[in-house]
Amino acid sequence: MSASAPSPQLSGAAQQPRATARHWFALTVLMLPVLLVAVDNTVLSFAIPEISTSLSPSAPELLWIVDIYPLVLAGLLVSMGSFADRIGRKRLLLIGGAGFTVVSALAAFAPNAAWLIAARALLGFFGAMLMPSTLSLIRNIFLDPRQRRTAIAIWAAGFSGGAALGPIVGGFLLEHFWWGSVFLLAVPVLIPLLVFGPIFIPESRDPKPGRVDPVSIALSFTAMVPLVFGIKSYATEGFGIASIAPATIGLLSAWLFVRRQLRRKDPMLEVQLFKNPVFTGAVLANLLSVFSLVGFLFFISQHLQLVEGLTPPQAGLALLPGLAVTVLAGLAVVPLARRVRPVWLVTAGLLLNALGYGLVALIDPPPITVVLLAFAILGAGIGAAETISNDLILSSAPANKAGAASAISETAYELGSVLGTAILGSILAAVYRQNLQLPAGLATEAQHKAEGTLGGALEIAGKMGDGSAEALRNSAMAAFDHGASVIAVVGGVLMLAAAVLAVFTLRRAKIG
Repeated sequence: MSASAPSPQLSGAAQQPRATARHWFALTVLMLPVLLVAVDNTVLSFAIPEISTSLSPSAPELLWIVDIYPLVLAGLLVSMGSFADRIGRKRLLLIGGAGFTVVSALAAFAPNAAWLIAARALLGFFGAMLMPSTLSLIRNIFLDPRQRRTAIAIWAAGFSGGAALGPIVGGFLLEHFWWGSVFLLAVPVLIPLLVFGPIFIPESRDPKPGRVDPVSIALSFTAMVPLVFGIKSYATEGFGIASIAPATIGLLSAWLFVRRQLRRKDPMLEVQLFKNPVFTGAVLANLLSVFSLVGFLFFISQHLQLVEGLTPPQAGLALLPGLAVTVLAGLAVVPLARRVRPVWLVTAGLLLNALGYGLVALIDPPPITVVLLAFAILGAGIGAAETISNDLILSSAPANKAGAASAISETAYELGSVLGTAILGSILAAVYRQNLQLPAGLATEAQHKAEGTLGGALEIAGKMGDGSAEALRNSAMAAFDHGASVIAVVGGVLMLAAAVLAVFTLRRAKIG
């Protein structure tokens, strides 16, 4: 793809073949891995306590159980998107689906922590085959721009809605089954993909693929993995060698990767596409929308359970209205796109994200009704912004490079997810520690646990028999709510800045 990449405007929309019922059924099949990967991003956090009890992992092992999946997934998304263009998107999707199904079953019955870490790494490997293939197949199945926009709206709703669905699914499974059930969920979800995918999903690939470039593959991996690891290290340990060194390696590898792509005649990733401000703005809007969703979910899941006292299933059900709004907003923006320019739809979505954060920032502590209303407003903004931004990303790339464009979009999703938790989570933790007042005479180990998380403070308070227990409980909740107000201000300001950025980068964007 050259610097003169095609404009996001697609002319002659009426002349494009319209999708049939067979194509829409293919979309239904493609939604299965999308929902699974989205749910998988948030469902594991509910199983960590049971995994800790059953497998007795060390602290580093527990960290790797959580982190190895997104690290491998993020590191391989670009490479797998390129492979999809070369060997066939459907083929790679089915390989990924088969591998994910088998490894999920192995993870569910892991006898020890090392087994589970290895299984999670393999899940990241096969998961990286699933996501770029789904979006690039949609680009090639739905040629009519309006139908494609509807299909992308459904895809985006499945991804963002699936992230919110994770706590609901996790709460239900762990209330009735053992921790391995969160992994076995993949088996019934992906079997229909393996059965109906070969029948209904058409194959597509780049007719003139370039040569496989092992150096570019290695650089893309060493760019993403150390960078994500550095961000996660900063979230838990702050600035230090454990966060600065890997982040530096990641940024250096990213620079070398981009430099190599610009010099090759057949680059693995068409980085020159970022010279198009519409493409760049759409990718950033995509990333920041996911950032706002995951960051808010990080706060609200703790608030509903630890502050409001809801059980995991109750907390999940409380999120359902916001989930429904996310899906409906993504679908409602499709007919609006025929009359309203995409720049204003994306900007409006980002402003709704800012408004959702603003409600939490203005009311300290926020009652449950305000929190749920804020989540619904946020859901509306995410549904609108993700649908249009993904459409702009795909429509700005030729059909034969859909896998590469999809990989960029998916990488933005993963980075947004990591940054949302790492940045907002670390700010919340820092403000919580600064404002927490511990009772006198508390043991050092208990102090560290109480200062670590709100859940830890409440656990310590539950073991105290004197009147200081209530004081610790109230102080911890107040400190957490104050931290939530601070991250709401940060999140709101960032979404306002993103809206301004969208106005400047997307002002010339058009979609058919």
